[in-house]
Amino acid sequence: MFRILLALFFINISFAQQIDKVDFIKCDALVAPNHFEKSISGTIIYEFKVKKAIDTIKIDAINMEFSEVAINGKSVNFQNSGKTLNLFEGYKKGKNTLTFRYSAKPKQTLYFTGQDENLQIWTQGQGRYTSHWLPSFDDVNEKVIFNISVEFRNDFPVISNGTFISNKYNSKGNLITWNYQMQKPMSSYLVMLAIGNFAKQARTTKSGTPLEFYLDKNDVSKFEPTYRYSKEMFDYLEQEIGVKYPWGIYRQVPVRDFLYAGMENTTSTIFAQDFVVDEIGFNDRNYVNVNAHELAHQWFGDLITAQSGKHHWLQEGFATYYALLAERHLFGDDYFYEELNDYAEQLKRASKTDTIPVMNEKASSLSFYKKGAWALHVMREDIGAKNFQKAVTKYLKKYQYKNVNTDDFLKIVKDVSGYDVENFKKVWLEKAGFEMEIAQKYLTKNKFIQDYFALKKSKKTLVELTEILKSDAYYPIKQYIVYQTRNVPFEERKVILETALATNDILVRRAVAESTPVIPEAFKSQYETLLNDNSYQTKEIALTNLWKNFPEDRLRYLEQTKEIVGNNDKSFRLTWLGLAMNTENLPEQVKATSYNQLLDFASENYESSVRQNALELLLQLNPNDEKVIELLFKTTVHHKWQFTKFSRDNVRRLLKNQEYRTIVEKLASTSDETMKELYLKFLNEK
Repeated sequence: MFRILLALFFINISFAQQIDKVDFIKCDALVAPNHFEKSISGTIIYEFKVKKAIDTIKIDAINMEFSEVAINGKSVNFQNSGKTLNLFEGYKKGKNTLTFRYSAKPKQTLYFTGQDENLQIWTQGQGRYTSHWLPSFDDVNEKVIFNISVEFRNDFPVISNGTFISNKYNSKGNLITWNYQMQKPMSSYLVMLAIGNFAKQARTTKSGTPLEFYLDKNDVSKFEPTYRYSKEMFDYLEQEIGVKYPWGIYRQVPVRDFLYAGMENTTSTIFAQDFVVDEIGFNDRNYVNVNAHELAHQWFGDLITAQSGKHHWLQEGFATYYALLAERHLFGDDYFYEELNDYAEQLKRASKTDTIPVMNEKASSLSFYKKGAWALHVMREDIGAKNFQKAVTKYLKKYQYKNVNTDDFLKIVKDVSGYDVENFKKVWLEKAGFEMEIAQKYLTKNKFIQDYFALKKSKKTLVELTEILKSDAYYPIKQYIVYQTRNVPFEERKVILETALATNDILVRRAVAESTPVIPEAFKSQYETLLNDNSYQTKEIALTNLWKNFPEDRLRYLEQTKEIVGNNDKSFRLTWLGLAMNTENLPEQVKATSYNQLLDFASENYESSVRQNALELLLQLNPNDEKVIELLFKTTVHHKWQFTKFSRDNVRRLLKNQEYRTIVEKLASTSDETMKELYLKFLNEK
């Protein structure tokens, strides 16, 4: 998962005293989300054990209402602070049972998107947010067995954590109750819910674990490319980690407008719809790395959980590194070392301003993920793969279903291998910056990296570079040659470009497309072949450059590519529409249709990535169009902060123009109450 809640560290301190005195064991929850009201209600049963005398027991519950609160079968008084349900009577030392009803209208964490057959309901509880929709525990050190039952209408599959037990019609007509059970405890932030118009495919791993893959029913043709290598990565990671997958079943489901790339909810990962791809889209952006990363979290994060934000690298560093190892298994050493080198370059650049070490709750995601991964690579190389696996296996088995800190792991590494863990900790975890010189010694164990570094230092002739392009050198070397010769006069560079195209490597050919914005007439027909590549990104770059360079052929290029939509963000189609709107001799009817499609893409019918790309074009074409203004203002209340920042920044910029402000003021006076409120919110800003 890509993010750590910085407040987590401080929450752990404040709740430590309760964990010492009270142990919550199991939660049986029956919940009923209401997509019309964007609310949720339910009945909760908690089993807990009082170990020591305590004045008040707290359950995190943000802006919830409670009723029928009882402990051990007897009604009790309680306090609702707005943030916690506080219990102060009725419990005894030893085992207790708490029951209550609750309701909430969450402002975050539980999201309701789309409508009718496009309806989706899903959660994102990373860190400490599950308490916005389910009374639970913000402290990751409180681990509970969660059994979730969900009451919802009968035409949508419901997914939660654990083993699916049953789905039964109930007395309320078209409602079904879906029952899921966990066998082992987990932190509350890993509880999930996903409801949507999903189709399912299933496979079984070598060790017998069922895998369930979900997609929107409109995307069933994309199952294979989206989930490509899933079983292979599962089998590899289970063997490499040395501990059998601990949760019995593993399922994955994409949702629209997810906040991040993916989230490793126990047994049931949610990931972003952007990773749902077809055969061509797979070559541009695929789910493989995120897939492996979230799967690795089922061990590192879910089976064992860091005690606080200070030790967050134990989750993200491990998941990042094991995802790389899985990709190494699939794609080979050169791929692995290219990725490690890319991580090193990112960390080196960031080190100028990123001065917080890995073992700090305020460290950057780059440090937690990629420096954490680098630290593990150094350790694995130093102590050997067998010792590393032995240490990791021992670590997982010793602390399974518990919480850990960095020293817990390092002690086991030292016991297994005698490694100088104190120096390792100092250099890689407690020191800011990135040890590039040390990293390069590990990188140059790979011949491709040796050749790559040597090429960057050399001054080879065009003839020598051409020979490298003809060789079996790994693709980044060939890309580098293409990019580095971009300023060479075309007559001299022509042989480089032609040889690069002849490699038939998608990524090398894309480098030709990107590095040649000015296309000589003599290279036109060869450049046009890029429109046929199995890459939407390459097609889009090629179309844009050809349209700019050859005005007389614009209609032909648009006709040739008019049926291409592209990846999930519809970037190709949006680029096509933008070019069409700026093509002088295109029939006005086609332009009108194109403009209307842009308006549709900017509407609530589509994901934020599509809407933002469409709005960017519309703001260039006609920012004062009342339809465009309404669409832009509507996006300012979207749940995805990256999208709302884009829209709010544009609204505030445009309102500085008096003509634009006058139009918005007119709209505010004639619109319904919802839109009027939105318009006035920004008009009244000082």
